[in-house]
Amino acid sequence: MRKSSKTALGGIIAALSLTLMLLSTVIPFLTYVLPAMAGIILMIMVIEIGRKWALVAYAAVSILSLLILADKETALMYVAFFGYYPIAKSVIEEKLPAVWEYIVKFLLFNVAVVTAYVLILYVFRLPVEGLDTFGKWTIPLLLLMANVMFFLFDYTLSKLVSIYMSVWRKWFRKTFK
Repeated sequence: MRKSSKTALGGIIAALSLTLMLLSTVIPFLTYVLPAMAGIILMIMVIEIGRKWALVAYAAVSILSLLILADKETALMYVAFFGYYPIAKSVIEEKLPAVWEYIVKFLLFNVAVVTAYVLILYVFRLPVEGLDTFGKWTIPLLLLMANVMFFLFDYTLSKLVSIYMSVWRKWFRKTFK
């Protein structure tokens, strides 16, 4: 692919990702789904033109999301985890054996989620509803549920990459020469 084609693809992917992020103002209950979908789109860049180009698109969407999104929680979820995870996933799966792969992925996820919520609560001072619902067990239960959802997200992302490679890639390469 020529450099101009890579740049155009990066712009298209970044625009699609930012559009998904902007939908959080219209559909506020998709605070976690929309950043995840925006990150998944970056997987196309990782596969087709490389991690460096995907990192540039991630940086652009991150900066713009933090600047223009009304829902800072959605923006932080993208910046802290969902935006770079497809890129990190490709590196982790390429470099590590399966057992270490899952340990590193879960460690990365947990550090990112805890960091994001520390920022949300103490830096941005955004209210997070329901943190006292189950008393002292609320945060551990939420973290456990988040880890289950992360496992499903990682599994789904792997399946989407397989589908892309076997079905959509031929169409994509014909369309974006």
